[in-house]
Amino acid sequence: MADQNGINERQRELFIRKSTRVAASYLKRAKELSELPDAAKPFFDVLENTYVKLADIQKTEDRKSIGTLCVMVPAELVYAAGAMPVRLCSGSYTAYSIGDDYIPRDACPLVKAVMGFGKIKALPAFDNCSLLVAPVTCDCKKKLAGTIDSVKDTIPLHIPPLKKDDADTEIFLKELYRLIPLLENVTGKQVTAKSLAEGINMVGNAQYEMSEFLKYRRHDLSLMSGTQVMAVMNAYSYMPVNLWAEQMHRLNEELKLRLSQGRFVSRKNQPRILVTGSPIAFPNIKVPLLIEEMGGVLAADETCMGERGLYDPVSVIDASFDGMMRSLASRYTKPCTCPVFVDNSQRIYRIKQMIKEHKIQGVIYHVLRGCLVYDYEYQLMEEAMGKMDIPIIRVESDYNEEDVEQLRIRIEAFIELIKMHTSA
Repeated sequence: MADQNGINERQRELFIRKSTRVAASYLKRAKELSELPDAAKPFFDVLENTYVKLADIQKTEDRKSIGTLCVMVPAELVYAAGAMPVRLCSGSYTAYSIGDDYIPRDACPLVKAVMGFGKIKALPAFDNCSLLVAPVTCDCKKKLAGTIDSVKDTIPLHIPPLKKDDADTEIFLKELYRLIPLLENVTGKQVTAKSLAEGINMVGNAQYEMSEFLKYRRHDLSLMSGTQVMAVMNAYSYMPVNLWAEQMHRLNEELKLRLSQGRFVSRKNQPRILVTGSPIAFPNIKVPLLIEEMGGVLAADETCMGERGLYDPVSVIDASFDGMMRSLASRYTKPCTCPVFVDNSQRIYRIKQMIKEHKIQGVIYHVLRGCLVYDYEYQLMEEAMGKMDIPIIRVESDYNEEDVEQLRIRIEAFIELIKMHTSA
């Protein structure tokens, strides 16, 4: 018997069996890369609960869930409205295969996976959201906002194409003001200056712990596998921000102890690699896994599901309600390095900065098939890396497993290239 989406129980059972098996396999491989810090295990538990046990997310207090489809939805504002943001940018191939029946063939897999979860109704983290907020960062996200509205009430959030001038920030500021009553209608709670300040402080604590964590990640020898780091970053999508910050503080303390004891997980002369480009969303962590399984060190990432999501804190100069709203609008546009913006020279600058800070020896530019906004910028990145004498490779991938061996060969060859380049 099929439901209104045309999904029968047999299809749902097969979906659950396959998707949970794949997620469990990726978690197991990530844990086995190196000794997982004890304080990192709760982050893995969150991913396991969400994608393997198919449990609803843990919430503090009686908060409703607001699904977000990009890091450009201000978490501070969602918390201020008495709700909890849940980032639904999944890397599930099984959900992608369901969404493929509803989304055009050449659309990006992330959009298809989101649509797949909407149709299959097998992921409580998605199903229990009271509202979706979809920033219009590309054509696929724009059309997704309209398509998935048939499954779950969805609010498109318009992103200005420019970010240099104050007038550009004003466009996004108006969008945030438009979002407030829509959130209030869902939660029944009012966004006030006090609740907004509390939301900013909650996220700010997580950003502080993140900044402390990055100090340890910049060490010459790694204290923790880079793939495990990306799992920790992905867990932020499904955890209350205060619990994530508390657990990150414990992880920082454990890494501090590891450093004092000289307990490193990498060796000297292992190629240090930075990954940038399209989002790497769990459970699709095959590229980070291949980098480290082939002998490289994933020393840093410049992706929206990784470091970028918590990099810049909100800087409040004017503590009035409008002043804080303006600070939010500025934080989510001006320092943002997403290629959705016309002028994205900041992104090149940021990556150059990270190369120096993390002592990067090679860059892997990850492009999800159909993700044109990131693919468009590869040539600029290639030129910039050429001037720095840093090897770079473009890796195009999908969510399926069919390209794993091809990726393995290319990544292994790239790692060997870095070794020859650094020894020359």
